[in-house]
Amino acid sequence: MFYYITGPLTKLLPNAAVIEAGGVGYCMTVSETTHAALAPLWDNRTPKVAKLYTHLAVREDGVDLYGFYTEEELASFRLLTSVSGVGPKAGISILSTLTPEKLALAICTEDRKALAKANGIGAKTAARIILELKDKLAKESVTLDSGDAPPAVSAGTQSGKLSEATDALLVLGYSRAEALNALKSVDIDALPLEDIIRAALKKLM
Repeated sequence: MFYYITGPLTKLLPNAAVIEAGGVGYCMTVSETTHAALAPLWDNRTPKVAKLYTHLAVREDGVDLYGFYTEEELASFRLLTSVSGVGPKAGISILSTLTPEKLALAICTEDRKALAKANGIGAKTAARIILELKDKLAKESVTLDSGDAPPAVSAGTQSGKLSEATDALLVLGYSRAEALNALKSVDIDALPLEDIIRAALKKLM
């Protein structure tokens, strides 16, 4: 229904933000990651303009609006809530602990402990998230042609960090072509995986 909402940030609560648009105040539940990004814009006397990407969740007993500072966080939220047994509350909890980059990294490296650090997320739920989302990535995956790989990457690294970085970018909603193009200019041999993902995201954004 709404893709994003732009307007003065009129209220910032511990887990929610209100943006006024067209004379209407839209109250959105936000993660701690988005809250931290909005904090510099919060001015009670002179509200500053903010933009949040949104997700509308319709339940039997009500409707909830969720706001995200980046499209990557919105994509991560929708991916998380596609997992059986993971609802919007759990999705926000995970994204309050992990940035989209770190979430993608945790899924690709099967780091259950990183996911289980989120409030209300147990070991079983963390394992289910990794299992279902890794399977989803595997179904979307295609065999890389030799011409697709960055020229400066060794064969061993290509099958390791390049593959994991590509999968991480797929988790964040980018196509395989976009991911590979962004990774071509990144020194994959020299950087740790999280820095590779971050560098590719900067190029994509």
